[in-house]
Amino acid sequence: MSRPTQAAADWRQHFFEFDDVVYLNAAAQGPLPRSAARALQQALEWKKNPATLPDSAYFELPNRVRQLLAQMLGADPREFAITTGASAGLAAVAAGLPWSPQDEVLLAEGEFPAHFATWMPLAEAGRLRVNIVRATRQRFLTAEDVLDGLTPRTRLISISLVRFENAARIDAARLATACRAVGALLLLDLSQCAGAMPLDLRALGADFAVCSGYKWLLSPYGTGFFWLRRELLDSERFFAPAPFYWMALEGAEQFESLGRNDWRPVADARRWDAPETGSFFNLLPMAAALEFLCRMGVATIWEHNQRLLSLLVERLPRDRCVLASPADPAARGPFLCIAGRSPSSTAVLHQKLRENKVVVSLRQGALRIAPHLYNTERDIDRLLTLLAV
Repeated sequence: MSRPTQAAADWRQHFFEFDDVVYLNAAAQGPLPRSAARALQQALEWKKNPATLPDSAYFELPNRVRQLLAQMLGADPREFAITTGASAGLAAVAAGLPWSPQDEVLLAEGEFPAHFATWMPLAEAGRLRVNIVRATRQRFLTAEDVLDGLTPRTRLISISLVRFENAARIDAARLATACRAVGALLLLDLSQCAGAMPLDLRALGADFAVCSGYKWLLSPYGTGFFWLRRELLDSERFFAPAPFYWMALEGAEQFESLGRNDWRPVADARRWDAPETGSFFNLLPMAAALEFLCRMGVATIWEHNQRLLSLLVERLPRDRCVLASPADPAARGPFLCIAGRSPSSTAVLHQKLRENKVVVSLRQGALRIAPHLYNTERDIDRLLTLLAV
């Protein structure tokens, strides 16, 4: 991926002003870049005057999103389904694998609730078992902790590549190797890193990946993707959806001849698309946001965030705060968590920051600091000043 030559001082002009707010919360809601907001306005214009709505909005626009995701994540556009978020991809995997009551799904304690909401009902219905693994070797979950729970009955590991509550990054390649050895599959949730951390899905070794679009992908709420290895398409290990969205029919692009008796789906991941994939209200700004990320360079975003977070770590007032993320940058994602010396002091700090217009998230007893290109050293200075007094 080419590196941008743009000066850091120019990055803020691609976003709207936050007035006097320091916004350090991209891990919760990523703001629309100006180009994405303009695209959303164009979509509104199309709906205001449908005579201007191009047919390309239905198929070329979703395919453009697939191409941009593939460019960003080192994959094939045909391996991407466009969804309404990570949960839709989790549901696709749950529906597509042939389960038996002895099959196990490995989850990590403290995993994002969407994983539990997907797998626990199936366990309670007796269709499979859920094995919950915990961090036992050190403070933060490691691949070794997960592998401790791997057995010959394990069918799937469902896990976030970067954990939402502490930014700890799992060694996905190691999990993938172990999964292959026992015939299990690996599902990675990329919601807390795709778009902010360089990723190559093939190198990670995943079988499936899910992601919401409204965080680091800087896209509207209600967007996301589901990715699966092309080798799993039409395989005995993973079933295609039935029923499927009609726009996944072969030849569906030919609106003039929709009524016919040939009901075969396309031979790619489009068959897992969420219904109404051609929602130009969502996809036109999503495409613009992805184009922006590719133009800026995900590596640039990563390096910018790491520089700001390093300043935070170096100057953190240790008499009042502690790290709630791995200290090693290589062991965490694109954000950082800190905490007060007690749960009550953390809550007080969070309220203090809000009152002084510094926006971060409070998650699992820690403050989640998630900067982006629009943040500067001055923003970190303002945060540190409030933490110190």
